[in-house]
Amino acid sequence: MAKVAFLGLGVMGFPMAGHLRTKGGHDVTVYNRTKAKADQWAARFGGRVARTPHEAAEGQDVVMTCVGNDHDLREVMTGTKGAFHGMRTGAVLVDHTTASAAIARELATEATARGFAFIDAPVSGGQAGAENGVLTVMCGGEAEPFGRAQTVIAAYARACNLMGSSGAGQLAKMVNQICIAGMVQGLAEGLHFAQKAGLDVETLIATISKGAAQSWQMENRYKTMTAGKFDFGFAVDWMRKDLDICLAEARRNGASLPVTALVDQFYAEIQAMGGRRWDTSSLIARLGR
Repeated sequence: MAKVAFLGLGVMGFPMAGHLRTKGGHDVTVYNRTKAKADQWAARFGGRVARTPHEAAEGQDVVMTCVGNDHDLREVMTGTKGAFHGMRTGAVLVDHTTASAAIARELATEATARGFAFIDAPVSGGQAGAENGVLTVMCGGEAEPFGRAQTVIAAYARACNLMGSSGAGQLAKMVNQICIAGMVQGLAEGLHFAQKAGLDVETLIATISKGAAQSWQMENRYKTMTAGKFDFGFAVDWMRKDLDICLAEARRNGASLPVTALVDQFYAEIQAMGGRRWDTSSLIARLGR
């Protein structure tokens, strides 16, 4: 059992912190910007609630974070009442936020100067993966603190790998999002084409999902996509945030991402259609207009 703090109880963080208690058996303290959410979590799982990130981090072996973006992350880490001010020497901070590689490296350097470790550890698997404790975690940092963090992360992950030095976890998550963007667009076009061609979608998917076209998106999203149901899963607003990070990094490293840039603009159209909180599979909606 470890002493753990979890900062950020959104749709991902709330169940992840819960698994730390129920599956991991850890001593968990939580912090959330909206305290009512933290109180709700504590009432359900029995952990403690801290008033600030600083207070939550004090005396902990591992501190986990899962917030919105670079700005939120910097505020909760190094702000006036940030977690960095409460971290003890030798502790590990694990950040599950999908953020830029640049801020991961920045915070890792600052953490080292203060005497503790920082692991950037974005996740894949969405809300369902968090709730079921089967997330994929991509990490950047040093091997020794990663090893200590991995035993705690195991409470909500089915895969957790060290991808390289600080920032490598965020870079791996960018690859993940780049692949998903193109895959969902391809599936959307395929399903749209099938409907226009008069094919039976159930029979079609039962057939092609056994071949080279098979994917997680096909298996898990084709029914809701063809039914026009997008009120679940990973929101378009968040995907655009992630793709913006990908495209910015590509401008820095010289990578060419023409399909990703195009799909990002398709998601902008979905936002304009009122689908900011729709699931990312809603790409099919713009094809049927």
